[in-house]
Amino acid sequence: MNIPKNIFKVTGLKLLAASFFILLSAYGQNRIEIELTDQWKFYKGKNEQAFAKDFNDRDWKTVTVPHDWAISGPFDKEIDKQVVAITQNGEQNPTEKTGRTGALPYTGEGWYRNSFKVPALSKGQRTLLVFDGAMSEPRVFLNGKLVGQWNYGYNSFYLDVTGQALPGQINQLAVHLSNLPKSSRWYPGAGLYRNVHLIVKEEQSIEQWGISITTPVVSAKFSKVNIKTSVRGENLRLVTQVIDGQGKEVASGSTDQRFGNEFDQNIEVTDPKLWSPESPYLYTAVSKVYQGNVLKDEVKTRFGIREIRYEANKGFSLNGQVRKFKGVCLHHDLGPLGAAINVAALRRQLTILKDMGCDAIRSSHNMPSPEQLELCDEMGFMFLAESFDEWAKPKVENGYHLYFNTDAEKDVVNLVRANRNHPSIVMWSSGNEVPDQWGAEGVKRAKWLQDIFHREDPTRPVTVGMDQVKNTMQSGFGALLDIPGLNYRLHLYDEAYQAFPQGFILGSETASTVSSRGIYKFPVVMAKDKQYPDLQSSSYDMECCAWSNLPDDDFVLQDDKPWVIGEFVWTGFDYLGEPTPYDEHWPSRSSYFGICDLAGLPKDRYYLYRSRWNQEKPTLHLLPHWNWEGREGETTPVFVYTSYESAELFLNGKSLGIRKKSKDSPQNRYRLMWNEVKYAPGTLKVVAYDEAGRPVAEEKVVTAGKPERLVLEADRTEISADGKDISYVTVSVVDKDGNPCPTATLPLKFSVGGEGRFKAVCNGDATSLESFELPTMKLFSGKLVVLVQSTKKAGAIELKVSGSSVKSEKIRLQSQSTGK
Repeated sequence: MNIPKNIFKVTGLKLLAASFFILLSAYGQNRIEIELTDQWKFYKGKNEQAFAKDFNDRDWKTVTVPHDWAISGPFDKEIDKQVVAITQNGEQNPTEKTGRTGALPYTGEGWYRNSFKVPALSKGQRTLLVFDGAMSEPRVFLNGKLVGQWNYGYNSFYLDVTGQALPGQINQLAVHLSNLPKSSRWYPGAGLYRNVHLIVKEEQSIEQWGISITTPVVSAKFSKVNIKTSVRGENLRLVTQVIDGQGKEVASGSTDQRFGNEFDQNIEVTDPKLWSPESPYLYTAVSKVYQGNVLKDEVKTRFGIREIRYEANKGFSLNGQVRKFKGVCLHHDLGPLGAAINVAALRRQLTILKDMGCDAIRSSHNMPSPEQLELCDEMGFMFLAESFDEWAKPKVENGYHLYFNTDAEKDVVNLVRANRNHPSIVMWSSGNEVPDQWGAEGVKRAKWLQDIFHREDPTRPVTVGMDQVKNTMQSGFGALLDIPGLNYRLHLYDEAYQAFPQGFILGSETASTVSSRGIYKFPVVMAKDKQYPDLQSSSYDMECCAWSNLPDDDFVLQDDKPWVIGEFVWTGFDYLGEPTPYDEHWPSRSSYFGICDLAGLPKDRYYLYRSRWNQEKPTLHLLPHWNWEGREGETTPVFVYTSYESAELFLNGKSLGIRKKSKDSPQNRYRLMWNEVKYAPGTLKVVAYDEAGRPVAEEKVVTAGKPERLVLEADRTEISADGKDISYVTVSVVDKDGNPCPTATLPLKFSVGGEGRFKAVCNGDATSLESFELPTMKLFSGKLVVLVQSTKKAGAIELKVSGSSVKSEKIRLQSQSTGK
């Protein structure tokens, strides 16, 4: 495939991956999809007989899937302790890394078993098992027989088990999983952490992932929607309806002409509504397969109509409008839930990011879940779908390099075919900081992978996150990519732009600034690899790693270089494992890179990005807190992150001067800073001014007194009674006047009554060894978050939070029937 380097035009789509709860969704009587959720039996450890159909699993633990067996803990520094040199960080000598993979018990073997009745549709029915992801090396047994296996834990795969399934009878499914030590650079989770589906359909039917929808022509007046549908069976006719967001049919087509096993339709949609982050409009294609006049299969596929271009010296455009990615990288874990997928948790993350002004997500460094892509389509996020952290050369002893030569092609095929219809996906990534960037063999591997992506999806470009930029300039590695992605290396942007032929550069991974929410260190100076005795990092946002930089440095390039097409910040949220700069210090066990902490609470840095990214709402944020007993008279710098150009600072009513943004340094360009403030308790207030010098907004922080009472605030007070939905309740403590107590570390207890249950708790402290799953935890910097999950019965829910030295508090929630 020859794709011009100076322009890459692609158009958009999205697969419907409806979330079926425990039972089924039926398309007439021709297709039944069952989500296998409840009554799984789980055992951690070896068992040579657990595959057998009649094996007695009565004493095993009963769990629901998705399930992460490791998140329950306990934290232990000996778990997966790695004595290594992290070459990506420039380390030369091996040292002991105790929290690199989260210090949680993900290694070892585990078994899952479930029994279920396979519906009987017809004599010639087909039965499939679909796994959205299983960590890792799943070996799948049905009725005592091995029916298939996969190696890559992040990949979706399906098995046609028609020959082994017993229609109309109880079938026994067993899944064996195994996680080797030294197999990851972060917490991977363990178990059936994504959904498992049973699909029963007619013999004459649409193939799994057999629908591909593109929009090769997009204009204001009409769009050409191309739909390719792979089927099995003879003498078939395909009828396709295009349904708009209001449920109205806007176009249709019918054909009995096939090319091999594929129907190829072009359907015109007039006056199309285009998909974008600002207006994420979705259509639905209803595909019906007939044999004669008998309906044999029906599949619904949501998609979006949009056009994307990557052009030399112009950059990236969506629907004809040039724009830059305001993106973040996300690991797959969901903090206190571990790797177990949960829609409420994902939606909360994206809601927080949306308010920040973020419009793009990179699934680093692994393949995304269907639920994450569904939400990005619906909520309006562009998506960089990544595949691998390793190719043939290792980063860790038991990583993906063990399978690369045998599995990489089929893993890419599944990634693309399962997800190609999502309009949110605007590019693929074949790898991240792979050691294969050196030498001719690495160039060949890069081309081989890119060719597979192009073969499977000719509509989207491919990138790699490159950190060895000098090598990729010399070897040709970077030149062959559709999109050259640079991880950090800001000093090489101009040189790379001149050396590479594409005519643009993507900041595929940027910043890696470190901070701990609500923690501030003095003196305030820019520092790299800075460490403190309490194993925290300063929230003044002036600290990063030897190989990384501050946010402001990226902002300069994004704003001043039209050929820089955007950035993906490392990371949107803290994640389990990789506790840089404390990789060698116990008990650090999770990251400090996040714009939000592990509990999902925004750090100060959130407002720095919001002040630049959110163009719809103003930002005015003041830091640090103002409880500094013992620092009276000492220099305590004050920063303001704001979308306004100037502001005035007051301490106890006295003006400390006006600051205006200027271009004399990156920090002065994007922050307002008063570096010589002497601390005195009281009220610190900032007043922002518009361009005419008129006061338009103010913010203040007050020196708080003794903690007096708790404040509970839910992200949602109404949730679905589906046994899965979660309300995130932020708990903070205030003094008698209602002022937040920013340094409080009180231990609290939690209880849930009514039609809900305590699910987890997290305070965002990267050094805490308290269990996420026990109903007690200390506040960190005055806050924590409690997760309350619904049951399957609608009704009132009450969360009670208590502490020994403060008044207890309650909050009432409500779960509503889902109608299923």
